[in-house]
Amino acid sequence: MEHKDVKIYFSSELLSWYRLIKRDLPWRMNRDPYRVWVSEIMLQQTRVDTVIPYYNTFMSKFPTVQALAEAPESEVLKCWEGLGYYSRARNLQAGAKEVVERYGGIVPDDKASVAGLKGVGPYTTGAIMSIAFNRPEPAVDGNVMRVLSRYFCLEEDIAKPATRVRIEKLAASLIPEGAAGDFNQALMELGALVCTPKSPSCLPCPVMEHCAARLDGRESELPIKTKAKPPRPELRAAAIVLGSGVNAGKVLVRQRPDTGLLAQMWELPHLLLPADKADWLDEKAPKEQGELAELIGRMLEEDTGLLIRPRRWFMDADHVFSHIHWKMRFYLADLGDESGAYAPAAEETVGIAAEAEAIYSVNAAAASEYKAGEMPSVYRWIDKEDMEKLPFPNLFLRILKEFWE
Repeated sequence: MEHKDVKIYFSSELLSWYRLIKRDLPWRMNRDPYRVWVSEIMLQQTRVDTVIPYYNTFMSKFPTVQALAEAPESEVLKCWEGLGYYSRARNLQAGAKEVVERYGGIVPDDKASVAGLKGVGPYTTGAIMSIAFNRPEPAVDGNVMRVLSRYFCLEEDIAKPATRVRIEKLAASLIPEGAAGDFNQALMELGALVCTPKSPSCLPCPVMEHCAARLDGRESELPIKTKAKPPRPELRAAAIVLGSGVNAGKVLVRQRPDTGLLAQMWELPHLLLPADKADWLDEKAPKEQGELAELIGRMLEEDTGLLIRPRRWFMDADHVFSHIHWKMRFYLADLGDESGAYAPAAEETVGIAAEAEAIYSVNAAAASEYKAGEMPSVYRWIDKEDMEKLPFPNLFLRILKEFWE
């Protein structure tokens, strides 16, 4: 079969298959560009089954571009809580504000205008233009690159930008006239359900007959992709500080800086340890654990002006971001005198405490200016009900739920 005929076969068979088996997903109920936009942002690096309940909740709370644009950011982040990659939510809201300001609250039927919105890259642009407006624009994500690499037996590294550009051109040439939205979704569906990363299901594949990788026995080795660097490990110590008096039953949390990783979200106070202190997280090293506990207490005293003493180990937990792997130890702490506290820290930990000042948003030098009992605004006492209102990263949400259970 000639190359042109192979392409025609691929497009027609894939489209027919999709229209028969396509999943009933909430963002497919209509072609509203706002609904498509929200779904595509949520689906980035996230499984469909995970996204569905978040999507339904998000759309009920922010049913229009205008509603999202006008919502407090904390509400948007709370609604996104658990999905991760929170910059997606911030960029989505920023883009909604741009649509309200520039286009009267209506997502424009114009590729350049959509591509210019905050957080909208080539893939999302193609998805919105094709699915919402049926424009013949490619929408190439990892699923699509995998499917096309196998079907056409492409050996270029899909991690390289030049390869993506070539695959985008190929994908564009495959779009059947008048069926851009369905065809792009069919490609994504095939990659998600059949042509999966590992152990692709070739027998039920609607285009298996002319798949070049299958015919060559290479379906499991394609696509070619250079491995990303593993996330760098970071050692951190954190405290669950129990309140007393009017704050009895509450714990101390703080808000992260306005920019950077997990910007403006809430967390349990913690500090970064030097990489050469990995043995401090070894439960067989009691002396180092005492020094570590004392260090987290000292950092909190400098930040808040409160006398805080870690009392005992609570649990260890890991959290992996795309580029960082947090390995954390959590201590239970309270406000009080020295009795029952861990042994004083060794002199060498002073330098680490000083380093911590540069990591967090509150300058230790300012702490001395606080009156007794006052704290910087980034810190606050919360109870279980407050936790349901403030946005927390998954790790701290998990720890707090474990604590209150």
